[in-house]
Amino acid sequence: MLSAATDTLGLDWDPSVDVLRFTIEMNQVETLTKRSILSSTFKIFDPLGLVSPCTIIPKLIIQGLWSLGLNWDDPAPQDIQSTWQKFADNISSISELSIPRRVLIDNYVSVEMHVFCDASQKAYGAAVYLRSIDAEGRVLVRLLCAKSRVAPIKVVTIPRLELCGALLAAQLSVTVTDALRCQISRHVYWTDSSVVLSWLNTSSNKLKTFVANRISEIGELTDVSAWRHVPTLENPADLLSRGVEPNRIGGCSAWWQGPTFLQGPEASWPSLSSTPKQDPQELPELKVNTVTITEPFIQFSNFSKLCRLQRALAFVNRFINNCRQPTNKLSGPLQVNELSKSFDTLVKFSQSESFGTEIRLLEDKRTLNRKSNIISLDPFLDTQGILRVGGRLAGASVYTFDKRHPIILHANHPFTRLLFRQEHQLLFHAAPQLLLGAIKDRIWPIGGRNLARRTYHICSVCRRFRGKTLTNKMGNLPAERVTPDYPFYTTGTDFAGPFLITDRKGRGCKITKAYLCIFICFRYKCIHLEAVSQLSKDAFNLCLQRFISRRGKPKQIFCDNGRNFVATAKEINEFLKLNTDGIIDFAANKGIEFRFSPAYAPNFGGLWEAGVKAAKYHLNRVLGNAHLTFEELSSLFSQIEAILNSRPLCPLSSSPQDFAPLTPGHFLIGRPLTALPSPCLLDSNTNRLDRFQRLEQIRQHFWKRWSSEYVPELQQRTKWKLRCKDLKSNDLVLLKEDFTPPLNWRLGRVEQIFPGTDGIPRVADISTARGTVRRAINRICLLPSPDDAES
Repeated sequence: MLSAATDTLGLDWDPSVDVLRFTIEMNQVETLTKRSILSSTFKIFDPLGLVSPCTIIPKLIIQGLWSLGLNWDDPAPQDIQSTWQKFADNISSISELSIPRRVLIDNYVSVEMHVFCDASQKAYGAAVYLRSIDAEGRVLVRLLCAKSRVAPIKVVTIPRLELCGALLAAQLSVTVTDALRCQISRHVYWTDSSVVLSWLNTSSNKLKTFVANRISEIGELTDVSAWRHVPTLENPADLLSRGVEPNRIGGCSAWWQGPTFLQGPEASWPSLSSTPKQDPQELPELKVNTVTITEPFIQFSNFSKLCRLQRALAFVNRFINNCRQPTNKLSGPLQVNELSKSFDTLVKFSQSESFGTEIRLLEDKRTLNRKSNIISLDPFLDTQGILRVGGRLAGASVYTFDKRHPIILHANHPFTRLLFRQEHQLLFHAAPQLLLGAIKDRIWPIGGRNLARRTYHICSVCRRFRGKTLTNKMGNLPAERVTPDYPFYTTGTDFAGPFLITDRKGRGCKITKAYLCIFICFRYKCIHLEAVSQLSKDAFNLCLQRFISRRGKPKQIFCDNGRNFVATAKEINEFLKLNTDGIIDFAANKGIEFRFSPAYAPNFGGLWEAGVKAAKYHLNRVLGNAHLTFEELSSLFSQIEAILNSRPLCPLSSSPQDFAPLTPGHFLIGRPLTALPSPCLLDSNTNRLDRFQRLEQIRQHFWKRWSSEYVPELQQRTKWKLRCKDLKSNDLVLLKEDFTPPLNWRLGRVEQIFPGTDGIPRVADISTARGTVRRAINRICLLPSPDDAES
């Protein structure tokens, strides 16, 4: 059913006749409007499409009416009216057609199907011909059926329309073959498009989606090797794409009987060698990388180095130049002028994003807005369109043009940050002032001073060499420091040395090593010094037994991490590394809990570190270069111990009636080690007490003074008064290591944080390439994050 004009075309299918005839009934219309044309019915009973070259004309008229968007009662344009009137005047000639119904020769031996396709800008179609041959070699070629379609209203290229015609031919061939009762010995497909033939011989994965889908379907329906090229003048399907007036269709023998070469042998057909060849590289509709520019052409944020961005753009410029000048192509390494041109292009892109309004005003020869942040620089555009500083140094001819009129850039733009970063590295990681001075020789950065500082501070190499570790606020005192109890009930221990000793006095003596083992009470700072003859597990265990026998058994012993001992001799480090487990086992058997501080964190053991320092203070002044025997060294340690235990725990009072200063020694004498708690005697009358009670009263007085005078002195934080930036999970950090260059410090990420009783973290687990280690924050350097870089 096709909407057309006011006539009816019917096809006579009476089986008693040998020919097909068309009958015409015409109805005249006075005014041709859109309503009169579309409401009238043009009934075509032509299922075989034998007059398709004629019926394509009203199809195109209907498409034209819809595309114009006319109202129903608007008259059709004059050109459409004339076209329709010409078609209506000639439609009666179709009734004179007589089409033979027999399309096969008598007593045929073989039947071939030849399908022709063609396309134009208006329509495309396909025609099927049967070529039958009898035993004597006579040939009969007849039109079997045809089909035509109008081209889409949306503009489509001719090669694509030719491809649509080829697909229609393949589909029509399959449908007709299934409907025929005779056996088709051969299928041949003809097209006058060399592009379609080239597409058929190209892998579909190299073609665009539109073409690839249709090529794949044609390959499934037909044999690609059966497709051949036919000259346009000999292609009967050309009548389908252009249309034929009804009065001329009867005389088109090429339409009814096919091209003349089909009447002859196959040798007279168009040869495959005469098919026009298409260069695969010049073939249209190949897959290409298309770029839809919805963002700035250059994404500066995708580059981390200016030199890489500059060279990439230089190669793009070279590619454009080689495309425009194929006879004068550039090759080899990039030249200076190419890199300079690339840099100028990047500058213009950067300025257009930062100062777009100012550049447009200057191009239009207009005055800048007073609120512009560059109006004080008197900017102007040079011959290349680059925004430069006008300034007041135009007469300083001793300077270069770039020095007198530097390029204006904004510090917030990514290109400027890349430029500062590159200059910082070229100047061997220069400080901010030197960096900014070097930049200003040719660039005037708006906000450059802050950018120079930020570039210096976020540089990972400079950050490593500065090596500033975190120092958090000093923690609260543990309960073991402020809860009254027996001396040395909670003890810290450390090693010092070695000290050179002799085995005897006189000549011929042998020089050996001895070590100092210090025990310090957490509550009263009482110190116990022991000489150790050698670094062995047994020697340390004997030293610990002597300490317990003389000072009582402690509940807890704190010490540095044995696997990473800090600021001690190598022998001590190796000793503790190898014997830590044995020492812990020995202490556990005696009911003592050993607790280790984090590695490389001497601030966690400030008590015993201070005790070692105080002991060495006296040892270095008394001992000098002398070599003592072990007994003399032990006696010296005992004397220094007595001196250290006589130090006041708190500042002396200026009152003449005050008692003697409170010292650690007061808590070491006056009671046996196994003394039981006594009732409070502080308020009792001294004259009514016996000698033992008076001694107990004096001892309790020491306890009161310790609680009222010494403990309040611990309230104040002497250092580390502020809280530093808290570490977060996955923060990138460096592990500071002594005697190792900063660039060799291990890199890691924070895995877990351990806060103290006050909620402030001072220890963290760091995941490194060599495993997870636990470090105090005073050994951790926090590296800048991407957020810091943006700020």
